[in-house]
Amino acid sequence: MKQLAEILKEKGLKVTPQRLAVYSALINTNTHPSAETIYQTLLNDNPSISLATVYKTLDSFKSAKLVKELNVCSEHSNYDADTSKHQHIVCTKCQRVFDIHCDNSNIDYNKIEEQSGFKIVDETITFYGLCSNCQKE
Repeated sequence: MKQLAEILKEKGLKVTPQRLAVYSALINTNTHPSAETIYQTLLNDNPSISLATVYKTLDSFKSAKLVKELNVCSEHSNYDADTSKHQHIVCTKCQRVFDIHCDNSNIDYNKIEEQSGFKIVDETITFYGLCSNCQKE
């Protein structure tokens, strides 16, 4: 836990048991959980934690660039502690979100900026389909 505390301090965040618990839950999974899922996961070991605290903590983590909020399904946001550049693939049936690493070096960002008048600061590429489990059903 000390390493997690140091990460929070480096980002200028106050170290609290709730923040440590939420961040630990996020970095120890690759399932891209929702705030509600994180809350349910933490509730047994942290009975005093509230869903509002989880949401506020996730907002502070987003501001500190410790997590990314993914708006890839209509029901809720998902959160990813892997802030490196990567893409996601979402199952349209079960709504699970998976990391996927693909080469997007063929995208001509200069041309997009020229055509749109935008200065690109970030990108999100999300694929949608049916996961192998849902295909079997």
